[in-house]
Amino acid sequence: MSSFSAQHIHPQLRINSYGHYLRQRFGCRVSKVNVDAGFTCPNRDGSKGTGGCIYCNNVSFSPRDTLAEISLEEQLAAGMAYHRTRLKSEKFIVYFQKYTNTYAAVEHLADLYQRALSVPDVLGISVGTRPDCLTDEALELLTRIAKQHYVCLELGLQSADDAILEQINRGHSLDDFLTAVQRASNRGFDICAHLIHGFPGEQPDEFIKSADLLNGLPGISSVKLHQLHAVEGTELAAMYRRGEFTPLTLEQYVATAADFLERLAPRISVQRLYGSSPIEIRVAPQWGLKNNQMWYAVLNELKRRDSRQGQRYEE
Repeated sequence: MSSFSAQHIHPQLRINSYGHYLRQRFGCRVSKVNVDAGFTCPNRDGSKGTGGCIYCNNVSFSPRDTLAEISLEEQLAAGMAYHRTRLKSEKFIVYFQKYTNTYAAVEHLADLYQRALSVPDVLGISVGTRPDCLTDEALELLTRIAKQHYVCLELGLQSADDAILEQINRGHSLDDFLTAVQRASNRGFDICAHLIHGFPGEQPDEFIKSADLLNGLPGISSVKLHQLHAVEGTELAAMYRRGEFTPLTLEQYVATAADFLERLAPRISVQRLYGSSPIEIRVAPQWGLKNNQMWYAVLNELKRRDSRQGQRYEE
């Protein structure tokens, strides 16, 4: 690994941690605060499909205090207070997470984003969306905001295999993702890619190759990894009960995530290494680990191997 590459890697964590990146960039502890701004998704309202992706139940990854009926300002106040107490965070990034957060008229987007940015101690916004829901107007809005505030555009790819994207009722293609990254690059904001491992029929080697894909896209600055899990109210849960979905074991996921990280370019920071859901709606897998235990399960595997992110990366 070159000296340039090594400077990105946290010596203890053995990865380019997004939290470490934010602390270096802003000089203090920065936390992301989730909000629900009341968006929907073209895969639910009929424009692309209905029913959503087979694994999607937004309750599974949303804090209980983030409900669209609660005002944006109230959600932010509660989330910021939580992170100030728990992590001693000083500054915040507002994370528009639920469903597709560019799927509205640009005037509505501008109002929501500016309301979030006007809250004291908010440094910027992180906007989760689909690669097929980026209008030119939305991109121009984010570009303007990025001139004065931090902006991260989070694009849900989930899988680099078009057959899997069709199987999970995703409603977009790999080419849609590549086009979105190209259009969003060089605009002064970060781009995060979101991937899920464990889809029926997916082989570990195929998932690991998606690291090479991201490495070759200069616009990608961070990544989120997530194990596929079934939660109540989803088609995936029904598939599990019919014997059509066999979830990964913890050991399988940890090994593949570590393999992925070894292939991932050191310049790409890692925002997430696991997915979590409330125990009351979790169907499978039941690994019985808390969030920080999941995070360290992967990092400890790198330590066991005496390896690190980018160990097998070739420019």
